Amino acid sequence: MTYDALIPVIRRLALEAGDTIMQIYEADDFDVKVKSDASPVTEADEAADALISAGLRAAFPEILLVTEEQAASHLEKGDTFLIVDPLDGTKEFINRRGDFTVNIALVENGVPTRGVVYAPAKGRMFYTQADGQSVEESGALDKAQAGDVTVILVSEPDNSALMVVASKSHRDQATEDYINKYQVKDSKSAGSSLKFCLVATGEADLYPRVGRTMEWDTAAGHAVLAGAGGKVVRFDDHTPLTYGKDGYANPFFIAYAPGVDLKEA
Repeated sequence: MTYDALIPVIRRLALEAGDTIMQIYEADDFDVKVKSDASPVTEADEAADALISAGLRAAFPEILLVTEEQAASHLEKGDTFLIVDPLDGTKEFINRRGDFTVNIALVENGVPTRGVVYAPAKGRMFYTQADGQSVEESGALDKAQAGDVTVILVSEPDNSALMVVASKSHRDQATEDYINKYQVKDSKSAGSSLKFCLVATGEADLYPRVGRTMEWDTAAGHAVLAGAGGKVVRFDDHTPLTYGKDGYANPFFIAYAPGVDLKEA
């Protein structure tokens, strides 16, 4: 598999999954179930997962696939793998807030190197190109061919007036306490992996996550942010956040634009 072969496939699958998700989102009602970890799952999660998984396995049968909605895949390990969250931000979806995304990423030797984040309700799509640069695509978002893209880059932060983004569904006192260590110009809330993308585009400088996440929640956004010049580090010791861990659970982390004067936990 080459990056040139990968990017058109994950871009197209994200768009197709987005269409499936929006058909259910715009319906009068949809089924919501509770998984064993007490997190919600909808028929949109399951339909998008089936579509993406089939597409990836057909295109890249030699590569390990890890996806949130297939528990058996969480027991697999490999140096190189594709990782999928077919509907990141299920709570945003259920509450019809629009801040949900389709996430598909490639991880190599612990590092998310390529990825796509698509927010179908907002019409925003971010991905890494084959050369590793991150872009935002605008226009019709045609499945067969990429349209106009803009290379995205993190901003040069002003440590006396930072823009902070935090979780919409999981913003707690621990997060507020950490944010209060900084001189903040303004803060905003966003759902799902859109938070990584807002740092990548320069719409925010800092995204701290003091809470539970899994690698499929973060890998695609991490790849987009890295391709825009940003960084993601562990909350406790500021070493790079790595992937392929047992169980695919993340520690707390900080995503940021280089130049932010990181504070200790």
